[in-house]
Amino acid sequence: MAADGEGSAGARGMTAPVYLDYQATTPLAPEALAAMLPWLESQHANPHSAHPPGRAARAAVEVARDAVTALLPAGGTLSFTGGATESLNWALKGVGPGTIVTIATEHAAVLDTVAALAAAGRPVTVLPVAADGLVDLDAARAAIVPGVALVAAMLVNNEIGVIQPIAELAALAHAAGALMLCDAVQGYGRLAVPEACDLVAISAHKVHGPKGIGALWIRDGVALAPLLHGGGQEAGGRSGTLSPALCAGFGAAARLMAERRDKDAAHVAALWGRAREGFADWALNGSAGARYHGNLNMRRAGVDVARLMSEVRGVAFSAGSACASGSGRPSHVLKAIGLADAAARSSIRIGFGRYTTIDEIDRAAALIGAAAERQGVQAA
Repeated sequence: MAADGEGSAGARGMTAPVYLDYQATTPLAPEALAAMLPWLESQHANPHSAHPPGRAARAAVEVARDAVTALLPAGGTLSFTGGATESLNWALKGVGPGTIVTIATEHAAVLDTVAALAAAGRPVTVLPVAADGLVDLDAARAAIVPGVALVAAMLVNNEIGVIQPIAELAALAHAAGALMLCDAVQGYGRLAVPEACDLVAISAHKVHGPKGIGALWIRDGVALAPLLHGGGQEAGGRSGTLSPALCAGFGAAARLMAERRDKDAAHVAALWGRAREGFADWALNGSAGARYHGNLNMRRAGVDVARLMSEVRGVAFSAGSACASGSGRPSHVLKAIGLADAAARSSIRIGFGRYTTIDEIDRAAALIGAAAERQGVQAA
């Protein structure tokens, strides 16, 4: 466990920045790297080839597929993709005709895709959230009616860590004859993905696997139009040559998530408690109860976050979603929960997990707190 020194600052050198941006990406597990190396160094066959090296590569892919699928609902097939963005695009664009219903705090991979579909004439409904970040279920009941094709919602929000009521939304979707798409990128391997989901998008690099690979789980009986046309090599008709190395890394990371689930959860709970103590002068953004505790999004009135990030070079943290950083716009998630622009712009997100130590949380709190105090801002 990290608290015992695993991935500690000592191993990296005391001058290394404290890495607290786990929602943007997680450190690659050594076991995932070890699983990948043979397929990068000497085993280069195409897994779609029929000769013995190709069959060996295919076998490695299938072993990885089994490991990744083990953390998902029963009764479906897994198609490897280039990442969760591709998976979400495929699900949203591949369903049959009808309205798409989603939530105002979803990832840009969902919101930008449904905006493009709406511009092309597809009916889209975007549901509001309350101040705690949870979807308005009354609005959902009113919107999820016959004629809806798909309901898309994130299990764990990438910016504020809020856990949405996916099972309840799935029940509403099914009662209306619609499918349920769950963006489980931040929750996969940490929380159980509700069995009622019909489509589930996941990503390797959020669970200590490699970047460049994700997957879409498709319930048996659900058919999607292809997003990519070509050889149709993957389950569900996804086209493109798979990388055995990336698949192997994803599989190893998934196995670790399963094996270490309780250990990792206990460690994250301890880190969360220490972080809440260290950042006691900051106000929490989003629900305190319905959330994943590896995500701490908080605000302190008057903080200039751009200046804060510039001054605190010893900590890698975020001013919001890494996917929207640099846009100059306040976070759409923080705006959706009712924060004014000033409050949204005085918010930061720190994310931690398996390889974070208690000492790193303490150092980060001290460095960020001191920098905020130098700005002369008041406690929340």
